[in-house]
Amino acid sequence: MKLRHKINGLKGRKSQVDIINKLLNKHNQMRKYLIGGNWKCNGTNAFAKSFPAEVLNNLKFNPAKVEVLVCPASLHVPLVQAATQNNVNVGMQNLSLTGNGAFTGEHSVEMIKDAGITWTLTGHSERRTLYGESDSDVAKKTKLAVDAGFTVLACIGELLAERENGTTKAVNERQLNAIRELCEGKDWNNIVIAYEPVWAIGTGKVATPEVAQETHAEIREWLGKNVSAEAQ
Repeated sequence: MKLRHKINGLKGRKSQVDIINKLLNKHNQMRKYLIGGNWKCNGTNAFAKSFPAEVLNNLKFNPAKVEVLVCPASLHVPLVQAATQNNVNVGMQNLSLTGNGAFTGEHSVEMIKDAGITWTLTGHSERRTLYGESDSDVAKKTKLAVDAGFTVLACIGELLAERENGTTKAVNERQLNAIRELCEGKDWNNIVIAYEPVWAIGTGKVATPEVAQETHAEIREWLGKNVSAEAQ
């Protein structure tokens, strides 16, 4: 299960390093965590070089207990890879459903793997809501990536209307079931479920830790019933 932390309002790179290190070491004695940062469509070449050098490379944590991942915009991935030491993973935000060929604007699994990238997001809420990706599309992308040897952060989550009408569990299970239809037991060794309360983004609503933990418990229950006890 992905644990997401948002760090806002920090001034100075040293403050960022100190806060992130505190978070990383806070969780060192618990379940193994993945702390991930999705940069979305943000950043510059200068940032892609400076942030790894000044922040990511100064993080101190036990990689046996915590994994760290950043997913820059695709144009910046090579720059971040070159500037980041091997304590932090660099991944893609998306991948194509198609292979190599006449598919303008796409990034095939083969190309991504050739670039030395082995992590990717699938099913982010913005891909679903803004670009019309269906549960089936997300499942297919997840399977393509897993078969290519990637570790996949499969994103799930409910919209505000779904939260308010009490269908959070049903929505999440529908999205998970689509992935389960294509991904077999062994595939789940390389799938991380990233729960995103979409209803709390830009709405003024707050997803409290208690709300997140309640939904995490439902997801873990689904994993135990549909994948394995170890997957919980």
